[in-house]
Amino acid sequence: MGVVSSKSIDHRPPVQRALVVHPAGRSASSRLPEERLEEAVGLAAALDLDIRGAEVARLRSVTPATLFGRGKVDELAALVRAAEADVVIVDDDITPIQQRNLEKAWETKVIDRSGLILEIFGRRARTREGRLQVELARLEYERSRLVRTWTHLERQRGGTGSTGGPGETQIELDRRQIANRIDTLKAELEEVRRTRALHRKARKRAPYPAVALVGYTNAGKSTLFNRLTGSEVLAKDLLFATLDTTQRTIRLPQGRPAIVADTVGFISDLPHQLVAAFRATLEEVGEADLILHVRDIASSDSAAQAADVEAVLDRIETPEGKVRRVLEVWNKIDLMSGEDREMLDEAAARAERLGQAVAVSAWTGEGIERLREMIAAQIDDEPESRLTLAPDQGEALAWLYQHGRVTFRDTDAEGRTHLEVRLAPAQLGRFERQWPGVELR
Repeated sequence: MGVVSSKSIDHRPPVQRALVVHPAGRSASSRLPEERLEEAVGLAAALDLDIRGAEVARLRSVTPATLFGRGKVDELAALVRAAEADVVIVDDDITPIQQRNLEKAWETKVIDRSGLILEIFGRRARTREGRLQVELARLEYERSRLVRTWTHLERQRGGTGSTGGPGETQIELDRRQIANRIDTLKAELEEVRRTRALHRKARKRAPYPAVALVGYTNAGKSTLFNRLTGSEVLAKDLLFATLDTTQRTIRLPQGRPAIVADTVGFISDLPHQLVAAFRATLEEVGEADLILHVRDIASSDSAAQAADVEAVLDRIETPEGKVRRVLEVWNKIDLMSGEDREMLDEAAARAERLGQAVAVSAWTGEGIERLREMIAAQIDDEPESRLTLAPDQGEALAWLYQHGRVTFRDTDAEGRTHLEVRLAPAQLGRFERQWPGVELR
């Protein structure tokens, strides 16, 4: 027998077959069940699952033991067998008892919406902070179940009853281990929070205004971030393609610098454990001088998605005395045409005049310069000063362009430069100390 080359061995875990079920009639959401099902399929696809079927299961009433009625459970069991599904994804939150009973009835693994999103977050987190936050959220979720959720899909818990359940002693041990680990993670994340607070203090001394990008997952935040900053943050047509917050400095019209942060995407029914765990990251949103709410305006679900984002924003604390300013960015206008595009252009023109929204295509760059202008206008709260510089004061002129925002410049016949400039109070003081002979009006 010849030697088998290691290159011929595929060490990757097998692709898992999945059936996705959306229980319709349970949620008060205005979104259509078919749209919710499509989103759940997208979430499952983000885990590279082989989607063998997707079903809307309409509920007349909730059965406490299994969520679905007996007839529907049997009907779905037949679909599970036909699809040879390794896992069934129930696109709603289910109780631990419902999860165990459904696993037994369907003889396969069952996971709910929160567990699915937590698994995606676990795979996407790259930084130490992101991993800490996801682990904390996962443990908070597991604590009510007292079992390990699906760290890997190929490790099935199944409902065949071939393995005995944990005894009372094991349950208590699990509970204590989870509680201890949660305490440790909270302490580490508190240290992350203090570090972030120090970084924000340093930025305030700069002081550059902070702009935070928020939006429904897959609305195009990372593509817009790349367009504004010239960065190469991962931007894919994939739910939760990026998780870890990225920050870059940009130059706005007339030279003013600002810090832009790309944050985690939001989604309807975002597990409360994740909102709590990502507190340190979401504080960046609460502290921002301007929030850019990026919307996929080409989606038929855009209004409902916007409402979900606003619901999460309402849960983020804003420092006392700080006014939250939000500018909507209507993204993906390149996907619209004909009458729909005409109606959008009219609505965008009205919203832009009111300073409420701007229409752009982060993909093609259309509307980006106008967005930059509106960002500058929204955060333009420094007092304006007038001054005149002599011909030999080029260093002062360069300093003003670097640290302030020059709104008017004119040079007279004698070579003197007349300026109107906006400077933050701290920068104004620095200028006066460095060039005491220049009169500011």
